[in-house]
Amino acid sequence: MEAFLDVALPVFGIMAAGYLIGRFNILGQASTAALNGFVFHVALPALFFIALARAPMDDILNLPYLAAVIGGQIGIFLLAFLVAFQCFPGSLGTRGLNAIAAIFSNTGYMGIPLLITAFGPQGALPAIIATVVNGAMMMALGTAILEVDKSKEKGGSAGRIAWDAAKGVARNPLVRSAVLGIGWTLIGLPIPKPLGTFCDLIGAAAGPCALFAMGLFLVSQRITSGLGEVGWVSFLKLIAHPLLTWWLAAMVLEMEPLWVASAVIMAALPTGGLVFVLASQYQTYLQRSAAIILISTILSVITVSAILAFYMPLVPRP
Repeated sequence: MEAFLDVALPVFGIMAAGYLIGRFNILGQASTAALNGFVFHVALPALFFIALARAPMDDILNLPYLAAVIGGQIGIFLLAFLVAFQCFPGSLGTRGLNAIAAIFSNTGYMGIPLLITAFGPQGALPAIIATVVNGAMMMALGTAILEVDKSKEKGGSAGRIAWDAAKGVARNPLVRSAVLGIGWTLIGLPIPKPLGTFCDLIGAAAGPCALFAMGLFLVSQRITSGLGEVGWVSFLKLIAHPLLTWWLAAMVLEMEPLWVASAVIMAALPTGGLVFVLASQYQTYLQRSAAIILISTILSVITVSAILAFYMPLVPRP
């Protein structure tokens, strides 16, 4: 419990600070959009690039672990997407973000410190791998769905819609920075120290700014609106997602305890703030995404603490 609270309480604190600043109208109404724009176009691309440029490809390509992480995400995404079409009204974009919120974990700002706290330095690598998959692949998927939705509203052939979606993904600064980081690793170029320091400084601002902007946005929203949908997505994120990932990692792939524990904990984390950032860029699903992030983060104090308490004795520390 203490390990999780050491990470979760600062997350709540930053969101609460944003809420209070918005509640007393200190920064003005345009501050949320400005902060989200900074996170999406500047801070997160720097973070993605430097993380991938520094990570050896041999370390990232742990195929069983990747299969468990991605398999769990795909299975829950499909379930969430199908249920959203049957039960929750809205556009393709809102239903797509509903499903993304059910699988996009807060790996970067909660997962990495949690695994290092729980398992020591050996927990860093599986946390970084999950963060790379989460950020690069899931954001590309979300962007593609939103671009298809936008193109369908304009009309056009299936080929035109697919082309517009591909262009939208290619223009996404998160995807571009991930591709550039992987390319840098493959070429094997050293990272100049000024560039590395710049990316570290800018990237470190991504998480706090996204959480602060979320708090600002919540001032004008009713958290209880759409509570059934918020509760369902939170259940998928905190219960169904880690259960499916555990089955794949422990029962199907039979991985070592450290990697099983890491995959399950990464899946069990609450919905990450980047879902709200993406929703802000397309001005859709804003209230729901913010509410899901808040509710799932609160409830995860119980669920993630229980999972940590179970796995910490099973994984020997170096």
